[in-house]
Amino acid sequence: TSIAHAEKPNSLTKEEQKAGWCLLFDGKSMDGWRGYRSKTVPESWRVEDGSLLSRREQGKSTGDIITIGQFADFELVLEWKMTRGSNSGIIYRATEQHDQVWQSGPEYQILDNKAHLDGLNTLASAGACYAVFAPVKDVTRPVGQWNQTRVVAAGRHVEHWMNGERLLEYNVGSNRWKAHVKTSKFFPTAYGQSNWGLAEKGHIGLQDYGGAIEFRSIKIRPLPDGGN
Repeated sequence: TSIAHAEKPNSLTKEEQKAGWCLLFDGKSMDGWRGYRSKTVPESWRVEDGSLLSRREQGKSTGDIITIGQFADFELVLEWKMTRGSNSGIIYRATEQHDQVWQSGPEYQILDNKAHLDGLNTLASAGACYAVFAPVKDVTRPVGQWNQTRVVAAGRHVEHWMNGERLLEYNVGSNRWKAHVKTSKFFPTAYGQSNWGLAEKGHIGLQDYGGAIEFRSIKIRPLPDGGN
């Protein structure tokens, strides 16, 4: 069931708390996050004005970050905005068995569709399950405005939403899923990705891909037994 989310960033209403929502970002600190395959947070990440922000600077360490906690079935919502031409992503059910976080978990693509070349390919456009499933349309707001992302992962069934519209859905292990994975970069390769997207539980990852990206109001609601 859908409930109204708090209007104040990085906060929960009493209704959200009752429904089982938890904040993954408190708006003030990096508590609950660490670098991928690291105990520390890369220097490219910081908290500014209530946003979890990635901005690369010369001489500072870079890299993706993940939640300390792991999640199986869940509903995840967050808001994001970026600078012109930027690229990022949200990886879910990620493990740490590969060199990169995207080598295990599916990625909800975040992109400036207008100024980044990936925007020309719907499989790499904002809201896509990167390289595997394309969104049905582009519902991104102009650069500099906040977009709301929602990911529902209930058992094998996954949905990607943006700004209140469902962009795609898939069922892990289905014939359709296998056909799409087979034509993607995640089909068994030198990366040894034969288990890509199959983990039933994992970390939530945020990608540091070079441009400036801001996240806020990152909330998750665990779902029992693949349902709600």
